[in-house]
Amino acid sequence: MVGKRISDEPAFVLHRYDWSESSLILETFTRHHGRVALVAKGAKKPSSNFRPVLLPLQPLHLAFGGDAEIRTLKGAEWAGGQVMPTGDALLSGYYLNELVMRLLARDDPHPQLFDAYAAAVAVLASQHGEALEPALRTFELLLLREIGLLPALDMETPTLAPLAPERRYSLIPEAGLVATREHDGRSSLSGGQWLALQHALEARTQFILTLRHVAQTMAELKPQLRALLHYHCGVATFRTRQLMLDLQAL
Repeated sequence: MVGKRISDEPAFVLHRYDWSESSLILETFTRHHGRVALVAKGAKKPSSNFRPVLLPLQPLHLAFGGDAEIRTLKGAEWAGGQVMPTGDALLSGYYLNELVMRLLARDDPHPQLFDAYAAAVAVLASQHGEALEPALRTFELLLLREIGLLPALDMETPTLAPLAPERRYSLIPEAGLVATREHDGRSSLSGGQWLALQHALEARTQFILTLRHVAQTMAELKPQLRALLHYHCGVATFRTRQLMLDLQAL
């Protein structure tokens, strides 16, 4: 991609930094080129066409080029179709952005993951509160799977033995999917539930099907995914989660 002009690229803005008195550095998530850093020259000027467009959690079409590590934004248009999430949905969207920033390398395309991100953002923008948490957990699963950090959910990781549908299994950061001993206190799902999730992740309509199964396993799945994400990101708490906790405390 280096040196080539890219046009009409589906994208989202993940984060923006001040670069000068009038310009911004953008971290973007594009469908065909992955995470791309762009300089938006003059974007902070009141007269800039970029100013009302370069917003997070909004579907965009971008044009950019250049041969440096940070390429130059040439054009940006709102793709339309949804409003900006608000309240808890907005903070949840910032959490998705933090995950992508932490776990995806730059210039590494993940078209299917981009589509899952777009689907999750659309759920957040719909303001259906009951779907918010399942959408987050679904994206976490798809992200971990896409970058190779999620073990196969149809077998025990240490032994490669098939899961027994009625037995309980836990997802452990250091060991993968392991059988749960009785009364050990770990969050767990039945073998049948893990198998259903594996099937959903492999389906053509993976986001929708995974969302349905995640909604049925939320209480037990959430702490397991959180531990796995903390382990691979090397953090005890994500910045956006701490912000949410601080706001709740106020």
